[in-house]
Amino acid sequence: MFEDGQVYSPVTEHRDGTVQVHLADNHPGRDDPDYLARRGQIAAAALTWDRAVGEPVPTIGYTEDEHEVWRTVSAALAEAHARHAHPEYLAAKAALGLPADRVPQLAEVSERLAPLTGWTYIAAPGSVPLREFYGDLRQRTFSSTQYLRHASQPLYTPEPDIIHEVIGHGNGLASERFARITEAAGQALTRMESEEAAKLVADVFWFSMEFGVIYEAGPSGARELKAYGAGILSSFGEMEEFREMEIRDLDLADMGTLNYDITQYQPILFAAQDLGHLEDVVGDFFATADDDACARLRREAEDRGLVPERV
Repeated sequence: MFEDGQVYSPVTEHRDGTVQVHLADNHPGRDDPDYLARRGQIAAAALTWDRAVGEPVPTIGYTEDEHEVWRTVSAALAEAHARHAHPEYLAAKAALGLPADRVPQLAEVSERLAPLTGWTYIAAPGSVPLREFYGDLRQRTFSSTQYLRHASQPLYTPEPDIIHEVIGHGNGLASERFARITEAAGQALTRMESEEAAKLVADVFWFSMEFGVIYEAGPSGARELKAYGAGILSSFGEMEEFREMEIRDLDLADMGTLNYDITQYQPILFAAQDLGHLEDVVGDFFATADDDACARLRREAEDRGLVPERV
């Protein structure tokens, strides 16, 4: 769950070269000067990194406290993944083999991921402009933060951190099937000319690759709801709650126009009947959508009363 309405904390680069990260009032590290300084150092590494000339992705010298946060969260999430994650994600996670005892460098994540699906990771200080972020996705490149949540509350974060970016998204990107859908999302958004169409694509991505769920046949033959979205699979609390939410069938018009509050657990989730169904509906939409298709979905949503009609 991300409780900061801006998702990523804003970053300011001052004339003297120092970098300041502006944490939300509800952030556990808001009044911790050491944490604030550390966040500034890590953001500065990404800001000064010159991607254009091919510099290596910044290496962060993580502290023992930061490694301990990673260890604590990795152990808690592993137990929850065994119960709640979709088998495709679990198989990809096993193939990627991220370390559980220390924070991996982004270069190491790329070294493990590239042979599996061709994806690589690059560094970002925080928020990345929408079209830039999706433009990288279309090249199988994921922009990731490098900071960790505050040590006082390791199972809680008010913003996406490296745990979300790597354990949530990175493990999923080790699946070629999830990797193809994510790449197609990047291609789709960068095709869009209007900002309204781009937002619709991003919202479908939100309710699929960030907060998506899939039905899977359980040991008894009964269908069980499993998570594959990175926002769920990087949140111990959300994994314990997602089955209690309102579960709707995949519906592109609804997914692309539904208002959602990023400050709360998602109360409405969209479930695929199986992985093939996700590929057929969401994957095909990303592969073929254009501005006209997004406009038709918007009109459909209006006709069905899902969103107010524009005047």
